[in-house]
Amino acid sequence: MTHSKKHTSGEVAEQEIPGTIPVAESRATSNDSAPETDHDHQYTELNDKYLRLYSDFDNFRKRTLKEKIEQSKYASAEVIIKLLPVLDDFDRAIKAFDSSAEAGQALKDGMILIFNKFFSILNQQGLEQMRTAGESFDTDFHEAITNIPAAVPELKGKIVDEIEKGYLLNGKVIRYAKVVVGS
Repeated sequence: MTHSKKHTSGEVAEQEIPGTIPVAESRATSNDSAPETDHDHQYTELNDKYLRLYSDFDNFRKRTLKEKIEQSKYASAEVIIKLLPVLDDFDRAIKAFDSSAEAGQALKDGMILIFNKFFSILNQQGLEQMRTAGESFDTDFHEAITNIPAAVPELKGKIVDEIEKGYLLNGKVIRYAKVVVGS
């Protein structure tokens, strides 16, 4: 059974057949579903691009912040490296007082006081002195100046003497310890 509809807006009347979808509805369904799928796909694609961009930016921000913190930690390294010879001179002067009988105890105590104050200021900036006495030789921290025969077998591969102290700045080596290694 067919019947037609009259539309007042000037649309063409469509025929309906029982058990079938009207032609206008089938066109709307087939035309509307394709654009929705395209829109859904485009939305998903743009959303994925947005999330990736956001993630990349967040990673960039975190990496930049970490680099700034790292840079500020070691900003004083150049100045401290230039001051290390002064620290070495103080240390040598104190050792010279120990071997000299002529030097006054008051002068020695004054030098020790200045040395300790100077070292504590550098220590507050993150400077640490490496421990070398009796340690095993490690190329990550030590520079071997020479090897000498070990007096006892336990000293093989161990540091026998320290020629120049090594220093760490916030855990990073800024000067390797110059040492004599037992062989």
